[in-house]
Amino acid sequence: MALIALGVSGGIGAYKAVEVARGLQQAGHDVVAIMTASAHQFVGRVTFEAITHRRVITDQFEAGANADIEHIALATDMAALVVAPATANIIGKLALGIADDFLTSLYLATRAPVLVAPAMNTNMFGHEAVVQNLATLRQRGVHIVGPGEGYLACGWIGQGRLAEPADVVAATDAIVRPAASLTGRRILVTAGPTYEDLDPVRYLGNRSSGRMGLAVAAEAVRRGARVVLVLGPSTLDPPREAEVIRVRSAAEMHQAVMTRAREADAVVMAAAVADYAVQGGPEPQKISKTTNGGQDDSERPWSLTLTRTADILADLGAWRSDRDRPVLVGFAAETQDVVARATAKLARKGIDLVVANDVSRADAGFEVDTNAAVLVDAAGATELPLQLKTTLAGAILDRIETRLRDTDPTEPQTPDQTVPPGSDGDLHEPS
Repeated sequence: MALIALGVSGGIGAYKAVEVARGLQQAGHDVVAIMTASAHQFVGRVTFEAITHRRVITDQFEAGANADIEHIALATDMAALVVAPATANIIGKLALGIADDFLTSLYLATRAPVLVAPAMNTNMFGHEAVVQNLATLRQRGVHIVGPGEGYLACGWIGQGRLAEPADVVAATDAIVRPAASLTGRRILVTAGPTYEDLDPVRYLGNRSSGRMGLAVAAEAVRRGARVVLVLGPSTLDPPREAEVIRVRSAAEMHQAVMTRAREADAVVMAAAVADYAVQGGPEPQKISKTTNGGQDDSERPWSLTLTRTADILADLGAWRSDRDRPVLVGFAAETQDVVARATAKLARKGIDLVVANDVSRADAGFEVDTNAAVLVDAAGATELPLQLKTTLAGAILDRIETRLRDTDPTEPQTPDQTVPPGSDGDLHEPS
């Protein structure tokens, strides 16, 4: 995960910058948008704030403590500056070192990589001044994602429209991608909730969004791993590079995980798997609150008999036994005694790491972008402060990498090819 500053200048392509921001987030990055004054003529700041969950920076001298040096703080923290769209005006300012707003000041203050995606009229793009300014930026090491060809907003046909958002995202990701520390490794990640159907309409579920597991999958992809993502019902988009297996129920997730675990160097069980399912399975037709005679029977109590679902993590631990692979990571969603319960789970499941968090907090756990966790392994507990889930994903994978190096510092290892039968248990991992 990296913090990306997205500069949006005043061109019709500004609407595509929203897609760039979303694409960067899907790739696991944190994004802060910086809008020039003219950019507001094409897209509103509220749109970027809704996407990024961060305040949009628009004024270098906005009221507030140290607001006038905010560009220095951001210049230090960010991993890259992306300007998309980059108009002829902003390209000229960057080339000449003019710093008359937040974006241009940030460019001069940062030593992070810079990527510029030009967008303008065909004749403007071919003008000698623009050509020379882009050449100057290239000489300074600025990355240029050239514009595409086609219909332009002015009605002309030619080169000048903003590159496709996916291309801008891919170029940015290549710049900030960490060393391929997991190249050759295979990581299996579970994410999202599972749903246990009662009938064709109703189901038992939970509040997991899948954000934590998706962040782990995205970070593993970025580190070069081959990622298999077993994803329960979630409205969020998975990383494009991952192999995605969609499931709905705990039984489906169990089957998918146990089938693919044999190929993995590490398994990260970030999904919130249901503890119980309806005994005998769902009803084939919607359960009605009226009797066969059509009378309202809504006052009659409705009883369900539930049965425990299979404990995926415990089954993995029993199957792996005393072998080193795959590295097994579980999650523990708790509301009290977080460390004690996580420590007990570590021993009970026979796994390597438990990521525990207090889901009673409003700013951590389900349905939010942040999490505060405790990493519990055989060496003890390490408390991590409130942070983005994308950041926490990096910390989890750092632990996995350490474990992989400690057990086999040279080559990836293929786990045992047998898969255990399912067994009942009490798994259930938060997202």
